[in-house]
Amino acid sequence: MDRIIQQFFNVEIMIAAWPMLLDGLGVTLLLCLAVIPLGLAGGLLAALGSLARSRWVRLPTIFFVDFFRAVPPLVLLIFIYAGLPFAGLRISPFTAVVIGFFLNNSAYYGEIFRAGIQSVGFGQTEAARSTGLTATQTLAHVVLPQAVRNVLPDLLSNTIEVVKLTSLASVVSLGELLHAADMARSVTYNASPIVLAALVYLILLWPFVRLVSRFGRGLGA
Repeated sequence: MDRIIQQFFNVEIMIAAWPMLLDGLGVTLLLCLAVIPLGLAGGLLAALGSLARSRWVRLPTIFFVDFFRAVPPLVLLIFIYAGLPFAGLRISPFTAVVIGFFLNNSAYYGEIFRAGIQSVGFGQTEAARSTGLTATQTLAHVVLPQAVRNVLPDLLSNTIEVVKLTSLASVVSLGELLHAADMARSVTYNASPIVLAALVYLILLWPFVRLVSRFGRGLGA
């Protein structure tokens, strides 16, 4: 038991590794601040495109959503970071992660938004248009607020997945939380920094997990 504690729960090593992990946490939060808003915006555009009347808009959008939902995000990230240089495009690890996660999350958020929009009865649109609202005003002030409410637990759940997804950035040597913990592990030859990183993720995400459960029960009532 003592060997397990020393190898996985060594407090001295955790304290020594904490400054490095704190820097990594800052990068993780910065990634979230970039990826989540971009993914939400891209997802909304994807949802609107997949519901468009024009086939020239709808079909390419559906292909975009299906393609980036099917491609593993790790494969996409490696392709962007390691593959684009062969085409003469060299980008930083941070930019590669943002682009890869933007494409992946836009597809997932798009499907959630699409389901939310379709859950709003067409009668709501007709009633809004009969009051003189334009199509854009109806979408912004009538349809989207109800759509977001209907799929809010799914949006929050996907956002939690996005935060966890940032750990994949370690494969391109971006100094986010998991990468920092792994660097500390390689120096100390001890798994305690990895355990500490897991605890940080748990503390960071637990309130949102509870929030999703609360919203889910509230909407189901």
